[in-house]
Amino acid sequence: MSILVDENTKVVVSGITGGDGAFHTGLMIDYGTQVVAGVKPGGGGQKTDRGVPIFDTVAEAVEKTGANAQFVVVGPRFAPDSIVEGAAAGIELIVCITEFIPVQDMIQTMRYLKSTGKTRLVGPNCPGILSSGKGKIGIIPASSFQPGPVGVVSRSGTLCYEIVDSLTRAGLGQTTAVGIGGDPVLGSSFIDILPLFEADPETKAVVLVGEIGGSDEEIAAEYIKNHMTKPVVGFVGGRSAPPGKRMGHAGAIVSGTSGSAQGKVDALRAAGVPVADTTAEVAGLIRQALSRIGA
Repeated sequence: MSILVDENTKVVVSGITGGDGAFHTGLMIDYGTQVVAGVKPGGGGQKTDRGVPIFDTVAEAVEKTGANAQFVVVGPRFAPDSIVEGAAAGIELIVCITEFIPVQDMIQTMRYLKSTGKTRLVGPNCPGILSSGKGKIGIIPASSFQPGPVGVVSRSGTLCYEIVDSLTRAGLGQTTAVGIGGDPVLGSSFIDILPLFEADPETKAVVLVGEIGGSDEEIAAEYIKNHMTKPVVGFVGGRSAPPGKRMGHAGAIVSGTSGSAQGKVDALRAAGVPVADTTAEVAGLIRQALSRIGA
């Protein structure tokens, strides 16, 4: 099995005719993802070079194709409205990779999503989701993946790719990798994704990849301690970041004593989560965890 995305997921792409949208839609199709529609206002009735029909609105795309997931790859001025449009059309899962969305805009967008209670958002400023051998939504490179028993949830895209590659090289395949993003306001946090892996019978262990800034890792540590029965291995990026210096993501900044890498490592270890000092150590810790449970 997998979480969030599988061979039955039907994707509508908002921004499908842009350079990034067209490129990544092609890679998603090549991986086997059912991309059933694209959206471009005023472009309805056309088709892309890959034969994907284009509609004027997400609602029309959902009505005509049965799309149940949306890939948002439009600029920061338009992404919040695109997310709201998808939720209003009844989309169950939205993946938004857009960077530089103003925090206030995302606060209002999340307020709307919570009021409907029907749509899960992953992102913004995230690489998306890939379920090994089944499909992907977003920009995660597929070449390093192979099916297997390990779930991955990460704030960082590049760290996610690096760790997946090391797992594969060690003969440890993956069920699903979810890049939740690194912005201050996110649609899904660690504790939104961890229960899905806990409930997935094919996921036997989970890698949680955090970074400096915020308190998501500390909250996740408490959740793992009280609710996870499957082993979790952690890694926290940004240990060398100086206070007050933003490292990569808008949310990856240490302010005062809050959000430090060591504080996150300490919280995870206190919850019984082994934390790797380098990405190269993750595969070994996962192998040990799987061995302990006989998986």
